[in-house]
Amino acid sequence: MTSNSANNDDIKVNCLDARHLLCPMPVIKVQKFIEELGPDANGQHLAVICTDPGTLYDIPAWSKVHGHTVLDKREEDHEYHILIQICSDDA
Repeated sequence: MTSNSANNDDIKVNCLDARHLLCPMPVIKVQKFIEELGPDANGQHLAVICTDPGTLYDIPAWSKVHGHTVLDKREEDHEYHILIQICSDDA
């Protein structure tokens, strides 16, 4: 797993590589990553790359339950890309 961040139009985009992980690990990695960012991450984006096709359903479902917004989800070259807008309860 690797992660990095970049700024895009003043919105911080964090990246999480969850490739080669099977359910439920990609969801657990997303949850842990967002928790580690803390409340200051409100409004930031998290771009997740996975190879488990179930993540196209699991991560959006987890996001909805936890108040985050999925901005985009797509398949590209047998990889699944999900872009989440982080919403902190403390914001």
